[in-house]
Amino acid sequence: MITEDTIAALATPPGEGGIAVIRLSGAKSLRIARRLYVNGKREKQEKFEDRYLHYGYILDKDQNTVDEVLLVYMKAPKTYTREDVVEIHCHGGMIPVQKIITLTLEEGARLAQPGEFTKRAFLNGRVDLAQAEAVMDLISSKSEDAAKASLNQMGGSLSRKIKALRDDLLDLMASIEVTVDYPEEDIEEMLRASIEKRLKEAKRECLHLLDTADQGRLIREGLKVVIIGKPNVGKSSLLNALLRENRAIVTDIPGTTRDVIEDYVNIKGVLVRILDTAGIRETMDQVEKIGVEKSRELTRDADLILLLLDASNSLEEEDRKILQWLDDKRVLILLNKADKPSIIEEEEIRSLADSSIIWTSMIVGTGLDEVEDYIYDMVYSGSTGPKNPAMITNNRHKEALIRGQKHLEEALKAMDAYMPLDIVTIDVRDAWEALGEITGESLTENLVDKIFMEFCLGK
Repeated sequence: MITEDTIAALATPPGEGGIAVIRLSGAKSLRIARRLYVNGKREKQEKFEDRYLHYGYILDKDQNTVDEVLLVYMKAPKTYTREDVVEIHCHGGMIPVQKIITLTLEEGARLAQPGEFTKRAFLNGRVDLAQAEAVMDLISSKSEDAAKASLNQMGGSLSRKIKALRDDLLDLMASIEVTVDYPEEDIEEMLRASIEKRLKEAKRECLHLLDTADQGRLIREGLKVVIIGKPNVGKSSLLNALLRENRAIVTDIPGTTRDVIEDYVNIKGVLVRILDTAGIRETMDQVEKIGVEKSRELTRDADLILLLLDASNSLEEEDRKILQWLDDKRVLILLNKADKPSIIEEEEIRSLADSSIIWTSMIVGTGLDEVEDYIYDMVYSGSTGPKNPAMITNNRHKEALIRGQKHLEEALKAMDAYMPLDIVTIDVRDAWEALGEITGESLTENLVDKIFMEFCLGK
């Protein structure tokens, strides 16, 4: 797949910095380097040692110095793209970067599309699609565990599982073909039992991988936590306490928070997106009413809702309505203002909601450690971190696995109905194709292009 097309792009973030790296990949990379680069003695250099850092200058067509640089040439196929690659390390300002990129384009390169370097690595067989997608996930990781999951996937942990599963299905299809071509009743009966057993094993493996999807999504995207409650129960104080900064305005005046306040925090390695919402109550204030409606909307797709109740007051009708409204959602109830004399009855709350309850005080910090432990355990179910290196963190992979598992179910139903084995093969092949979408072996060119267009430029 190595082409004559040579691409160039800035591989480091745009803007001012100590250095910037301009990357070229393709057959013309070395020729472009020879035309633009002179060594420290300002002499043209024809021979570039592979993977050796060369010091010199980039000159324009009039032989004027554009920038002082370090240049490295990497010879195919032992490169990221499996093509000849040149990297020019120049000063990190927009002027030298733009000038050098323009010069590379004038010498025959073209500007790379988003993700095109990784796309070439995929097309040239250096990585499969799951590994390629993990590159972007690693770049965008916002927690240590998210980065660890991405590195595992880049290393092929998921790809090896999928490959083994597809190999088993391919072997199964071959066994069925032999039976169809040479039908003997006693042999077919034995093979049917074997085929059914292997289909069940394949389905079980799909379900095992799907079981990691929810945890994988939370690790990759973060836990969406929405703080709700009536006005003046301490929602903004809780947000500030979890963020460990005064992010929200805190007053004794009910209804201070009119809009949603959102921020990210790392809790014991778990990325958490926290949203503080307007106090939920009946109000005639039009602006506050919009804020209350936003609060209701946000709870619909929240991973966890922190419901604050004022422990220094008895449960009111509005509190009961909120508990009823949240009945089918994951809720952690915080009985706040525990530093004051307690009036609220915990037994009454337990009779209304099947949720965990923690007593808290934002004034003295009571219960905050328990809240953080609850959030951590929600992601890791009491473990000390991600245990399974082959984890589904990508929604595209999850959807492909669901389709693969459903096709295996259809194959098992066909077996139960004693359908001809060549009919069973159709569902097995569909499952094999669906799983191949994860590693890119079954994808259309248009879908591959769409996936890589979501990458950043220069990667």
